Amino acid sequence: MATFVDPVADAAEAYEGLRGLAHATRAFEDPADTYRVLGEVSGSVRLLRQVLDQLSRAHADHRDIAFTDDRAPAEAVALAAADELHQAADGLDEVADRVMHAHEASGRIAWHTHTNPEPEPSRRWVNVVFLQGSEADEVLDLIDLEGVQAGIAHLAQWDFGDETTGAAFMNGEVYDQLPAGQWDRTFEADGYVLTYNPQMGYVGLVREHPDTTPTPDEEEVVAARDAFSGVTSESPRCAADGTDWFAPKAGGATSSSVGRSL
Repeated sequence: MATFVDPVADAAEAYEGLRGLAHATRAFEDPADTYRVLGEVSGSVRLLRQVLDQLSRAHADHRDIAFTDDRAPAEAVALAAADELHQAADGLDEVADRVMHAHEASGRIAWHTHTNPEPEPSRRWVNVVFLQGSEADEVLDLIDLEGVQAGIAHLAQWDFGDETTGAAFMNGEVYDQLPAGQWDRTFEADGYVLTYNPQMGYVGLVREHPDTTPTPDEEEVVAARDAFSGVTSESPRCAADGTDWFAPKAGGATSSSVGRSL
């Protein structure tokens, strides 16, 4: 059964949300909050562009039932509205790019909000999953429709805890800095960092690995790698010629993998 959607009510709700945001951003007690706000605003601008395009199409598609109170041709008036909306949507492309660049620049800033700031503890990140191509497109669409939190929740399904950590250490996919490119978009929540790039068509998720957690020793890493491969401790690891079946192979990565670098 189709769910009834009321665009007028949703638009009113969106307006109230933006009005609340305008009020809340008059001052920032902690300037570090600007980074997360910019991430949400960046996504909102992209969605607003989609809304304007859809409003433009609605005017054009239904111009045959348009009427006006004056002598102006109703269809021409509807098409004029459609054209203005389309141009407004195109204008938001530059806005979206500039907000995205501001978000990236903001993420490079360390705000010292105290006279004698304590040094931040070092952080490490383990790779959880990296997707590209059609698999990434599905997640990018989810992010556009439901937001970055939904994207993190979806990709977190690839996190198998110690097994994922072990695989990351084995594959050399543990990072002292976030593995993100200059034009990537990032969002941090719940110990994860989502990194995505709609233009390049990829998305990835890393999980924080605190320094207080000991680095897995070789025995733990091997056990985790075997668990990922579905191999028990009694299973042979090598072929008859001594080849390690589970050694990393050049060019052997797939477009969707657990424990792959960005």
